[in-house]
Amino acid sequence: MESHIAIFPTPGMGHLIPLVEFAKKLVQKHNFMVNFIIPKFPTDGPLSNAPKSFFENLTPRIDYVVLPPANLDDLSEDVKIETRIGLTIAHSLSSLRDAVKSLISTKKFVAFVVDLFGTDAFGVANEFKIPPYIFFPSTAMCLSLFLNLSKLDESVSCEYRDMSEKVRIPGCMPIHGSDLLQPVQDRKNDAYKWVLHQSKRYRMAEGIVLNSFKELEPGTIEYLQEPETGKPSVYCIGPLIRMGSESENNEESACSKWLDEQPSGSVLYICFGSVGTLSHEQITEIAFGLEMSEQRFLWVLRSPSNTTANATYFSIQNSCDPLAYLPQGFLDRNKGRGLVVPSWAPQAQILSHGSTGGFLSHCGWNSTLESVVNGVPLIAWPLYAEQRMNTVMLTEDMKVALRPKFNDNGLVTRFEIVKIVKTLMEGEEGKEIQSRMRDLKDAAAKVLSDNGSSTKSLAEMVTKWKSESNVFSN
Repeated sequence: MESHIAIFPTPGMGHLIPLVEFAKKLVQKHNFMVNFIIPKFPTDGPLSNAPKSFFENLTPRIDYVVLPPANLDDLSEDVKIETRIGLTIAHSLSSLRDAVKSLISTKKFVAFVVDLFGTDAFGVANEFKIPPYIFFPSTAMCLSLFLNLSKLDESVSCEYRDMSEKVRIPGCMPIHGSDLLQPVQDRKNDAYKWVLHQSKRYRMAEGIVLNSFKELEPGTIEYLQEPETGKPSVYCIGPLIRMGSESENNEESACSKWLDEQPSGSVLYICFGSVGTLSHEQITEIAFGLEMSEQRFLWVLRSPSNTTANATYFSIQNSCDPLAYLPQGFLDRNKGRGLVVPSWAPQAQILSHGSTGGFLSHCGWNSTLESVVNGVPLIAWPLYAEQRMNTVMLTEDMKVALRPKFNDNGLVTRFEIVKIVKTLMEGEEGKEIQSRMRDLKDAAAKVLSDNGSSTKSLAEMVTKWKSESNVFSN
């Protein structure tokens, strides 16, 4: 009987993408079968329907089932994302149990993999004697925080952002409390309590799969891999990123054609992730800043939101044309020098194109790794989740990114945008950043080679799964 891996992802495309790339490696390199068991949002938003379109072109060795939608009718609209995700998972455990019970009647599972917010499913894995693992799709720095959050919670009485000294996370550079991940910023909120609950369960895992690599975060990964009683083994297998598709759709073709016409390394790519949104006022400042900078740019633009920076996480993007929010005449004045694409663009193709010389990004970890793999230097503009932590690491530790300054009204002005864009694309500091990013690109390629550390780390974990398969067989 073939060995299967069960994967239970947290809702959200940003979580699903690296897990699918992980599944592809398990299939292609180690001949596993993979079964995704996907919790469903109680909405009609795009993420509810994403699995079908996302999985339909994959190998038949990767299969999936979608669980019935969780009932969250009693939640108010202003509940934070982390709480909503947590309740979606909690309300899906019964149907998850039924799905696993059905699957194991005909399949042998050697591992049950959840992502960073899925540890409540460990009970189901243990019930069916399947070893539980965590796939951590973020940085080693963020993982170290999760593994040590309960100690921090016990030792600090105030809000972390109000601490007079920087927070010292084991293995990491000290960081201001205000730069810790978003859900720990308000310790009275349910989102913080839920993240704390999850973090306490991390040490129950048989192992943790980390989407990073030693050369990227050497000190932190060294700490994570130090033997310690009760600390799970950490397997660094990154960078896992989504590669470009072989066949182009209309949007991909239009972007590629436009980039083909631009000089090498001349284009600044601007994108705030799959759900990131800005205010109308901030969009206006970016537009005028780009125009004044006279730099070539490719900008993925979403309709504005004046509520939260991740306003489209659970809902369909505003149906209004995003381009209608640009300053009057902007598109005509910048025709040829700039391309504005509504809502979505083929990021993998754009970052790998020779004309792309910089990336203004929200610094989600998927986007950051894509930038590293392609050697594209960054302007770091964090919006939510752990992106402020990522930004500190990229700007202060690795020094492969610049961070714009916000004014007293919380805006990055057009003048600041001109300054930082010109520094990255034309200045001496930009050249130094580009050189350091090229070094990371080379390191990323090396760790993924046949004898690379990430390839060996994955093989080590797979060997463990296969050796234990008889012990945990069903």
